Amino acid sequence: MEYRRQTHAVYHTRYHIVFSTKFRRKLLKGGMGRYMAKLVKGIERDHPEIHIVEVNTDEDHIHILCSIAPKVSVAQAVGVIKANTAHEMKKKFPFLVTGYFDKQTFWSIGYFVSTVGITESIVKRYIDMQGKEDSGQAKLAL
Repeated sequence: MEYRRQTHAVYHTRYHIVFSTKFRRKLLKGGMGRYMAKLVKGIERDHPEIHIVEVNTDEDHIHILCSIAPKVSVAQAVGVIKANTAHEMKKKFPFLVTGYFDKQTFWSIGYFVSTVGITESIVKRYIDMQGKEDSGQAKLAL
């Protein structure tokens, strides 16, 4: 398990995020999909609080597995990813501005998010066993 660190926090967060292109246009095929994946993976350079673990595109949507620092909301992280990737896609593929969308839009408004990680039962068992594990009375298998 990989723990990330900030000045006042140590964390392990995983989010599965999915969002689609405006009007579910099939724009993420082939080279455009690969370029989008590359853009998403590059987000961490300018935004180290958003760590991209995995990314994959389908024709009209994208799946991202990422770790987001506790000081950043999921909505903020999604906004950063959407804004940066839309801007770069329109720069690389100018026809997107004139033929498909207005200047502001590439992604649809909404998104799906779910947390990924250890199960609630494991966390409850871990909390229940606090103090016992240190004295060698219990061993937990995560």
